Parts: sequence; C-alpha cells; structure tokens
Amino acid sequence: MTQAADTVVRKETVVEAPLERAFSVFTDRFGDFKPREHNLLGVPIAATTFEPRVGGHIYDRGEDGSECRWARILAYEPPNRVVFSWDIGPTWQIEADPDRTSEVEVRFVAEGPSRTRLVLEHRHIDRHGPGWDGVRQGVDGDGGWPLYLSRYAALLA
Repeated sequence: MTQAADTVVRKETVVEAPLERAFSVFTDRFGDFKPREHNLLGVPIAATTFEPRVGGHIYDRGEDGSECRWARILAYEPPNRVVFSWDIGPTWQIEADPDRTSEVEVRFVAEGPSRTRLVLEHRHIDRHGPGWDGVRQGVDGDGGWPLYLSRYAALLA
C-alpha cells in the first residue's frame, strides 16, 4: 500500500515581498522562472504563459508558434491561492485524461507587511499510474520545484 506522504511533494520558500506582489509575480511572470529547458515542444520555447483564471492553462509557445498546454488552472484566488493540474505523465508526455493527472496547490501566506511564505504542494502524484514515482522524483529533485522556487525567489530579491 502506498503511503499518502509518498504521493505528495511539499516545498516552501519565503520572499521579501508583500502578499499581493508575491502572488502576482508567481502568476504574471511564471515564464520568467520556469526553466526553458523544461520543454515538451520540438523547438525552443519563446514564452510560457499562465492564464490567470479558472479554466485557463499554463502553456509553452515555441519559436515556431506551436503550443504545449501542460496545466489547467483549477482554482484562482488572488492573492492567496492558485491550484493547477500537472498534465505531464511518467513518460514526460502530455496526459489527456484528467483522471491521470496530479495537481499543484500554491498558497501565499503573509508573514508581515513585506514578507510572504509560498507553500507549494504537488499532490495525487499516484494518479499518473505506472511510473508515477518517477514523476515524484522529478518534481522533488533539484531540477524540479526547488529550481522553480529558487528562480522565483530571485525575481523578488
């Protein structure tokens, strides 16, 4: 039986920025901290877009205009919380079946007027089916959420 903790990756970072700014930088500038080498397109990424609404997507647009929609916005509650799907399966390809995707919740917690804690929880990773542990290892490793959050924090430094 799988331990529930094994299906969740949790990361945190604290930034010296007011709550509203911490949230807006995460959503408005997602493409500025998402590594360009994290690319499912056959061409270099020209831009990554975070559509700020429930039903929107996070997607990469290639230099040739092609697009890869790899996440769906499930909750959008500025400036406190956003939830999006992780539609990338264990073979690092797009998963079209929403029942076989995980989700990422990002909460923003004010720790003062100019300090915010970002709490990221990537959960239900086992929904990806066989090979799901590789997804967990990938997002938990140095090149996964820790890299995203360090680049995010650098934007606010």
